[in-house]
Amino acid sequence: MKKTIRTLAPEIMRGRISPVTLTEEVLQRAERLNPTINSFITILRDRALREAEAAEGAIREGKYSGPLHGIPIAMKDIFYIKGVRCTAGSKILATNVANYDSLVVKRLIGAGAVLIGTTNLHEFASGVTNVNPFYGPVRNPWDTDRVSGGSSGGSAAAVAAGMTVAALGTDTSGSVRIPSSLCGVVGLKPTYGRISRVGVIPLSTSFDTVGTLTSCAWDAAALLQELAGYENGDITTEEVGVPNYLSDLEVPLETPRLGVLRPYFLDDIDP
Repeated sequence: MKKTIRTLAPEIMRGRISPVTLTEEVLQRAERLNPTINSFITILRDRALREAEAAEGAIREGKYSGPLHGIPIAMKDIFYIKGVRCTAGSKILATNVANYDSLVVKRLIGAGAVLIGTTNLHEFASGVTNVNPFYGPVRNPWDTDRVSGGSSGGSAAAVAAGMTVAALGTDTSGSVRIPSSLCGVVGLKPTYGRISRVGVIPLSTSFDTVGTLTSCAWDAAALLQELAGYENGDITTEEVGVPNYLSDLEVPLETPRLGVLRPYFLDDIDP
């Protein structure tokens, strides 16, 4: 069974699952599958285990931070993580080392999450195949002769292959939605400005949006709950309240309606 935040979080909170053991299992799977799937540019083994040990110690002291506590999460290699190289999938940034944490990284660390590595992407997030000329193509876990989609293909493929529990990506014109569709995971592109982009290498500042890649909708809501909100100094974020996304998942759909845009895109779709 694929690991999800929804199933892991209660067990971690009760001390039935060790964040260190969980992280080691995920790292071993990532290291075993990465030569084939090529999801990761950098695997942060030592850092991840230190963070997992800290998360486990906090739980022993009664300091549980919420559903992301002790959860392994992968980051698209476009988010700044202090002391870790951030390539944006380009050779010219191969030695670029971040000197500060992006806001989303700060929030994940504050929530007790474990950052296990940075994931492959279409160069500078500008493309939908994730065929990267420098770091190699990300292969679809369901059929390694096919692409993962992009530009957040490394994140989508890592979640689909169980190489991480969840991952973050960015979406400008489909870069979370496309690979999540091709890899069979849940991709969420929130409203523009809902999550701060401070510390994220931009493609198009008027469209870029931080998004999530997970195995279920509950996990997407849990991540969005932690990451959403206004950030002083980031003019793209708004001072509006953050709903309780997890509670909203329980709202029944009384009369669901599906809209189909008939004049568009249907002629070439496989029935």
